[in-house]
Amino acid sequence: MAGQQGRGGTNQGDGSRMANALGWFSIGLGIAQLTAPKRMARLVGVNDDGKSMATMRAIGVREIAAGVGLLTQPRPVEWAWGRVAGDAMDLTLVGNALTSDDNDRARTAATLAALVGITALDVYCAQRLTNTRRNTMTTAADAKQQGIRVRKSVTVNRPADEVYDFWRNFENLPRFMDHLESVQVTGDRRSHWKAKAPAGTTVEWDAETTEDRPNELIAWRSVEGADVPNTGVVRFVPAPGGRGTEIHVDLRYEPPAGKIGKLVAKLFGEEPSQQVEGDLRRFKQVLEIGEVTYSDASIASGLRPAQPPEAPPPRQDREETILVERSADASATTSNRDRASSTPPGEPRPTRAQPRA
Repeated sequence: MAGQQGRGGTNQGDGSRMANALGWFSIGLGIAQLTAPKRMARLVGVNDDGKSMATMRAIGVREIAAGVGLLTQPRPVEWAWGRVAGDAMDLTLVGNALTSDDNDRARTAATLAALVGITALDVYCAQRLTNTRRNTMTTAADAKQQGIRVRKSVTVNRPADEVYDFWRNFENLPRFMDHLESVQVTGDRRSHWKAKAPAGTTVEWDAETTEDRPNELIAWRSVEGADVPNTGVVRFVPAPGGRGTEIHVDLRYEPPAGKIGKLVAKLFGEEPSQQVEGDLRRFKQVLEIGEVTYSDASIASGLRPAQPPEAPPPRQDREETILVERSADASATTSNRDRASSTPPGEPRPTRAQPRA
């Protein structure tokens, strides 16, 4: 019975090592109760009649099942509490055996005392496993609630009031946020957002402004039922030395498909931190020069040479035209020279034709 389990588990860590020790001992004890039920009955001080033998074998099966559960499950909370329930049953059986004159009361009393200690050990192990699982679930829930966090900043060479006013008009955001298709202001503190998602899909949500301090800060969050639950804040801080305004963005959101959605976004080159960094770079361009500029690398796709290709050779018909013009110039020069040598004295010589440039 469980009272005979002199298990050497320790209260280390989250109870897993203790559960492991309990599992191995349970299997060993169960095998002994199945293969030698009479000897085990005499050890605990009960009569070795047929009823005691059947009870001992049944307890042995239970011990083996509990041991396998404790050893094979990563967090065997249910099996640990199953052991506590088994201990309660064993306490009842040994307590009844203690009142019988047919049993060895001294051994039965010792078994009962051992059972009380083992029951306390099983309860402690089950509680540690339960607390660990609760903490794990809470951590997972917190991680899901937090989702993905992105923090980026940029300095814009414009005063804070100008930068704030441009951002505060949310319908300006698609001008520099490449993933946004549209933002429509629907109320004093409400707006409707539509954004591009990986693989050519779109997502939409409604957002509300939770804090608005002119020239300093804008905070928002999505309302319930959003395709992409998100919260964020953007701060406008004067840059040192009068060099404009620092924009600090802190964004949290849960992608549509969790971790899988984040992986897909990376494959499409739309990793969240890259998105926000690109958005702020375009924001700086819009505020400083009035438009977003694109390099050849940002427009063309695929592999391109580092240097521009050489100019194509002149067309054949152009070469023929140049040769004809040069031949005509040479003929004109020769003709003028001949005429000059045949002109009589006193008459003006013809002017030599000037070569073309």
